Amino acid sequence: MMFGFCQVAYSQDEETASPLTISGYLEAYYIYDFGNPQDHIRPDFVYSFNRHNEVNLNLGYIQASYRTEQIRANLALMAGTYANANLAAEPGALKNIYEASIGVKISKNHDLWIDAGILPSHIGFESAVGAACWNMTRSILADNSPYFETGAKVSYTSANQRWFVSGLILNGWQRIQRVDGNNTPAFGHQLTFRPTKKITLNSSSFVGNDKPDSVRQMRYFHNFYGQIELTERLGLTAGFDIGAQQQSKGSKSYDVWYSPVLIASYQVSDKLRIAARTEYYADPAEVIISTGTPHGFKTVGYSVNADLAVAEHVLWRIEARSLKSKDQVFEDDGEPSQVNTFVGTSLSVSF
Repeated sequence: MMFGFCQVAYSQDEETASPLTISGYLEAYYIYDFGNPQDHIRPDFVYSFNRHNEVNLNLGYIQASYRTEQIRANLALMAGTYANANLAAEPGALKNIYEASIGVKISKNHDLWIDAGILPSHIGFESAVGAACWNMTRSILADNSPYFETGAKVSYTSANQRWFVSGLILNGWQRIQRVDGNNTPAFGHQLTFRPTKKITLNSSSFVGNDKPDSVRQMRYFHNFYGQIELTERLGLTAGFDIGAQQQSKGSKSYDVWYSPVLIASYQVSDKLRIAARTEYYADPAEVIISTGTPHGFKTVGYSVNADLAVAEHVLWRIEARSLKSKDQVFEDDGEPSQVNTFVGTSLSVSF
């Protein structure tokens, strides 16, 4: 079943394969936002596909991977509007690092590893790589939780491949470089269970502080999702994020935000797939998304997309999406609005 048009790294026969492989990904896009922002920047909680009325590159990277039985390492450098928006807080050349990590297997008899460096996030079912996701754009949930993380993790995969578990120590909430004045360690976990090839259940968490220690506010966050292949053509993903953050240093009161999302994907033919998404994001205290409005950010969204596999490793997508908020958190030709709607298209190639 063709649920993901994921990147493929070409390799030789096992007997002659090199431990070093080179792969890459490019994704160009065009989006027309009916809010018509004059600066061409879409709402500030959008980090992927965030430019209006212009052809641009969302994400492009080149990656070198080294893999033996005991060592694995990845170095990937990137460019695009995703990097500019999502790594805006990082200094200098760090903005252009997609991944930089090294791992060592620490058991001869078990699939047990320690990895350290800049890593893909252990949270959520959507990544920055569009071709590996069911929708063209990312959900609000994904855009406002970590895409990447920096730290170290120990991970174990069971011999039957049904269980994966990891524990992490991190620099912060989607950080490469720590916030100045922050020396609080952050922690995370991931637990994935695949009882059959058609079902995936995942639990991930983050515990830490993303502010200077002088104003420390502990954050507790959990992501759960399930993916199931209902038939050979129909798949369903259900996800739920919930987070709580101290209202002030030492406070016993917490501000809470949460987000459910539901996505259905249907494989029409070998080359054509359609998907639909419904989502809701509630952040009344504006912990994650700042609006300055009476009810904070409370937004429901709907989208539909069609994907066509133009050629091997080449994917063309179109999507329409509409968001509606309780308050006027969007703009429409410079005026406050409760609604934001766009249509867009993308073309990606993996190699």
